[in-house]
Amino acid sequence: MKHSDHNPMLREGLVMGPAIALLEVASIARGMEVASGILWEADIELLFATSVQPGKYVMLFTGSIEDLRSALQRGGEEAAGDLLDQLLIPQVHPQVETALRRTQGQIQGTIDALGVLETANVASAILAADSALKRANVDLLELRIANGLGGKSYVSLTGEVSDVRAAIAAGSAEAERSGQLLRQVVVPSPHPGLVPFL
Repeated sequence: MKHSDHNPMLREGLVMGPAIALLEVASIARGMEVASGILWEADIELLFATSVQPGKYVMLFTGSIEDLRSALQRGGEEAAGDLLDQLLIPQVHPQVETALRRTQGQIQGTIDALGVLETANVASAILAADSALKRANVDLLELRIANGLGGKSYVSLTGEVSDVRAAIAAGSAEAERSGQLLRQVVVPSPHPGLVPFL
């Protein structure tokens, strides 16, 4: 996997949340302009602000809910027709940050069930992951956003079959609200030969 195929790097030494917001913009140039604007507008901290595939610009930031709302409003106004999506999560699940920071790893052994949710953009995948984690007792295996995926994103998680089904249903409903759900599957008892590649 090339470096550009990884998730954007979250800023070191800065903890995500508990509230986060994100703006996803169709233009890299406009995205940089928006990033500067939101930093001038509100007392927020950028977790990352970077280009992602295919030629989009994404900003993930944290701060108070009031400051995040203010930044989202300013960013939406500045991005105008280039705004693809946005999110505000007042209490983000801790596994979301862990998954975004993860760069490598391999599962050893077997898993009871695998759930995968694929979305058309970054914001919907993060919202879906947060919703899924809050709905059922599952573990997030991966949250991949945009890079190396042609701009798409996906969430993979594991747990007992009933929990995975409930989590995927909740995450899918979240992604469907914005019209960004591409596909979702639940695989009970995935073959042990697949597990090391998850």
